[in-house]
Amino acid sequence: MRDTPAWLYDEKRQIGTDYEDLSEIRAYDQRMAKIRDVGKEVREVLDLLDLPPEATVLELGCGTGEFPIAAVERCRKVVAADVSLPMLGYARKKAEERLREEGRKGDVERIEFVEGGFLTYQHRGEPLDAVVTQFALHHLPDFWKQVALIRIAGMMKEGGRLFIRDIVYSFDPAGAESFFDGYLSRMAEVGGEGTPRDILIHIRDEHSTIGWILEGMIETAGFSIERAEYRAGFIATYLCIKR
Repeated sequence: MRDTPAWLYDEKRQIGTDYEDLSEIRAYDQRMAKIRDVGKEVREVLDLLDLPPEATVLELGCGTGEFPIAAVERCRKVVAADVSLPMLGYARKKAEERLREEGRKGDVERIEFVEGGFLTYQHRGEPLDAVVTQFALHHLPDFWKQVALIRIAGMMKEGGRLFIRDIVYSFDPAGAESFFDGYLSRMAEVGGEGTPRDILIHIRDEHSTIGWILEGMIETAGFSIERAEYRAGFIATYLCIKR
């Protein structure tokens, strides 16, 4: 990553899960597998993007690496970026092992793992055909979300596609107390040990925003929203086209 100015928001700031700790990364990966069908989510993203075989796609906040493993089967190159070097190492190892097991060992060479985040990743080469970010944008306060979206637009081809999946609130804030109490109770039943604590920290300390605010940011950055879906009051997906 490039040297960052002192005024830039610190993307490596840790809240909740310590993404510099390999044991916590492994535990996080296991918890997500309990409460999400990650494979299904990735397939849905790739179907929506409908990438041509020669495409290059970037995932910002690649996490434990599920998207790059699936995406490289459908396009020429995948760039997997994350601010955590241990997370990148975990994702790279998973990709190598999974693709070797599936007889796709050569595909690993077409995944580039890069240290960088929304505010620090520096794209080199031809403009991107697509950018994906899943459950990562909420780590930034709203002003820096807007900066990030503008930076993403600057990396992409005209007509390129941006997919965002994140924790975005679409319920009436007047009912926040009952909504969050019910949500925490349901996740305790589904996710097991550690999950309610993760969610509590997210609600209290992280930067999930409201749907209409994020939609305005996306459009201000130079995208048209082709599809916006809100589910369960707190999950949102957006398929966007660079104007």
